[in-house]
Amino acid sequence: MQYEADTGKVPAPISSLRNTMINKTALYIATLGPVGNLPKMPGTWGSLVSAAAAPWLFLPFSLPLRMALLGLVLILGAWAATEAEKALGKKDPGCVIIDELFGQWLTMLPFAALSPAHIAAAFILFRVFDIAKPWPIKRAETLFPKGFGVMIDDGIAGVFAGAILYFLLPFIP
Repeated sequence: MQYEADTGKVPAPISSLRNTMINKTALYIATLGPVGNLPKMPGTWGSLVSAAAAPWLFLPFSLPLRMALLGLVLILGAWAATEAEKALGKKDPGCVIIDELFGQWLTMLPFAALSPAHIAAAFILFRVFDIAKPWPIKRAETLFPKGFGVMIDDGIAGVFAGAILYFLLPFIP
């Protein structure tokens, strides 16, 4: 069997195993584990899980740390979404919900503390913008390549939802 020193290439079985491991890892990240494979409304499930996890995994951190966390989610999510699209042979497959995590947490980014009612409002507002996709949200899907288009449109929906939430907070108990 020839190896890198002889041919410069990895043998096919090793290369195939590497690709399988990358595909499985990317799909696991892109679908937030089993959540993206729940029947019906995977985006809503992804947003709900993201909103429910935020008080423990996102909101307790300082603003700079939350921004860094979102940067990591954006980069990792774009990679995972791109790999998932390749593996599944579809553009923005429904089971890919890492973008919901990004958008939902981006909705909550500017707020130091949110009550359960505020988090529920953040969830609803994000879902409205994510589903309706008004301009420029819809345009972002096609403007950015591959997984970044998947992530950025939900990011814009999150910014819109966060802006509306900012004005609604005084009216939410």
